[in-house]
This record gives sequence, structure tokens and C-alpha cells, in this order.
Amino acid sequence: MSINSIFQFLVPKDKKFFPLFEEASSNLIELAAILHEAVNLPVKEREVLFQKIDKLEQKGEQITRQTNLELSRNFITPFDREDIHSLITSIDNVADNLQGAASRMRLYHIDKITKSIRKLTEINLEACQNIDVAVKELRNFKNIKNITAACAKINKLENKSDTVYNKAIFEIFENETDAITIIKYKEVLSVLETATDKCKSVAGVLESIAVKHS
Repeated sequence: MSINSIFQFLVPKDKKFFPLFEEASSNLIELAAILHEAVNLPVKEREVLFQKIDKLEQKGEQITRQTNLELSRNFITPFDREDIHSLITSIDNVADNLQGAASRMRLYHIDKITKSIRKLTEINLEACQNIDVAVKELRNFKNIKNITAACAKINKLENKSDTVYNKAIFEIFENETDAITIIKYKEVLSVLETATDKCKSVAGVLESIAVKHS
């Protein structure tokens, strides 16, 4: 047992870090939900949602900065400092990629949204929802199985994302002749697939924390 773990038994319940984790995961769900909504709307209605996504990504960055600031201020933390930093950073990385996908759709004028893009945003939304489930279990570690179960679902979703992405890339090269169009769609699909990879990274951190407290 680490010195930090021993201190946990001697101090009041943490009131700083867990609310920040939960705020970050809730923000992530909202961002993913708006992105999924945006790709199911006509092109003229997407811009307002893309602007909301930008604001949510900035909010996520602020939460990350605040968490790291609390790390510098507090000697005693609810679990290992490295894990706190890894968790909040990995959540922020998901938000960065989801916002990056929205930004590319806007920048590249992706008017026609393919089934694969819609599917990937749906997968990312479900993965973010499972991140939120696991994060909320961190407060007391009484239901470690709920954390590991949510992480297992995220890993399955990441595998599903790979399949959707690979099929989508094959279809682009099979059916599209314009090189610029191929590059645009490949870039959007790639960032969405990377977002799911980053969700898997969050799951890895959560599983590591769960193992240490099981």
C-alpha cells in the first residue's frame, strides 16, 4: 500500500477531484451527443451545433487545467497523482478528437454525411457514456465490477469502430474517384476512429485505478 493510500484513511472524503472528474465526463457526453446530433441534421443546421462543440471542448480544457492546478495545491489525493493526471488528460484527449472531427467537417465542407460517419459518432457517444458510468464509481470503489464492465464495453466499441472505419476507407477508395474528396473523408473518419481509440485509453486508466483499489 502506497503512502498516499494510507493517508486516504486519515483524511475527510475528497471534495475536489471527484467533482472535476464527473464534470469532465458529463461534458464529454454532451459534446459527443451534440456531434452525433449534428451529423444527423441538414448542413445548414450544423453550424450552431459545431459552435457548441467548440465551447464544450474549451470547457473540457478548463476542467483539465483546474484538475492539474488542484494537483499542485494538494499534497493528499484520493488516489495516485499519476493516475489523476492520466485520467483527466485522457478524457480531454477524447474531447479534442471529437471537436477535431467537427472542425474538419466544417473546414472541408463535408455536406454529405455518410453512414460510416454517423455510425462512428454513435459509437463514440456510447463509449463516452460508459466512461461516465465508470468515473462515477470512483467516489467509493464499492462497485469495482461496474468500472471493469464499463471498460470492457468501451474496448468492444473500439473494436467495432475499427471495423466500421476499415470498411468505410475501403468503400471510399472503391467508389470515389476524386482525390481531394477521398482525402477529406478519410481525414474525418480517421479523427473519429482516433477518438474511440482515446476512449479505450481512458478505459485503460480506469482499469488500472480499479485494480489498485480492488
